[in-house]
Amino acid sequence: MPRKIIIDTDPGQDDAVAILLAFASPEFDVLGLTAVAGNVPLALTEKNTRKICELAGRSDARVFAGAVRPLIRPLVTAEYVHGKTGLDGPDLPEPTMPLQKQHAVDFLVETLMAQEAGTITLCTLGPLTNIALALIREPRIAPRIQRIVAMGGGFFEGGNTTPAAEFNIYVDPQAARVVFHSGIPITLIPLDCTHKALTSRARVEKFRRMTNRTGPIVAQLLDFFERFDERKYGTDGGPLHDPCVLAWLLKPELFSGRDCHVAIECESELTMGMTVVDWWGVTGKPPTAHVIKDVDSQGFFDLLSDRIARLP
Repeated sequence: MPRKIIIDTDPGQDDAVAILLAFASPEFDVLGLTAVAGNVPLALTEKNTRKICELAGRSDARVFAGAVRPLIRPLVTAEYVHGKTGLDGPDLPEPTMPLQKQHAVDFLVETLMAQEAGTITLCTLGPLTNIALALIREPRIAPRIQRIVAMGGGFFEGGNTTPAAEFNIYVDPQAARVVFHSGIPITLIPLDCTHKALTSRARVEKFRRMTNRTGPIVAQLLDFFERFDERKYGTDGGPLHDPCVLAWLLKPELFSGRDCHVAIECESELTMGMTVVDWWGVTGKPPTAHVIKDVDSQGFFDLLSDRIARLP
């Protein structure tokens, strides 16, 4: 029985690879994809989500547009990483599949209330605005969510947008606080994990040599995406953040972490959006998330290349 998932996303090249991994994996039943403003504004993230569905041969998938900005703070975007479209690199055609008329938050609430409790996992690849809005609108969905697997935050690794904060949490820290206070089981995949999942030249070449359409396009996405982090960190390749969310669900044995209390800083401008992870248990507060610190990077890329090769 495939696991029912909803992907909340703000594509982004690494979001795109995560969505492709989901569609390439029969273990998942993708009920819908909800777009949020993040890496680029909402008008682009919803369009990019549809482009990726069509690339995967899944124009039957349902894509919903959600929050146009964070709960309280002005929107911060990341064109300097992802390019002006959010998917710079390959020249992907304009999508022909329709955007669903329903708002993403209404879709989330309706689906979670209609489906059997504890059967849907939310895979969050961007700021948590849509999820927070759904929880505020209908608090009864919280105990019905099986788990949230979220890419976001950092602790020993610090931040990538400010010294303290990772982008997804920094963009909407108030939304992240709502989610982390909800009591929903959460797996958090922070920079501490994703910075170990580097797209080396050899790994990208594996995608480029694939005989399908999708593999070489993934290589073009990664060529563009990794240039920023290679300059910043001086590494061979950049961290592939978002696909770790789907990979953890597919092969949790590739990852290791521990249960921790996680608090979100929303008051200090200096550390706004910091994920305060109690890794050593010094506060005595109960855990609020399973925090991933390590990944078998070769196992992760083997899984990714095996699945991407199955796509059209």
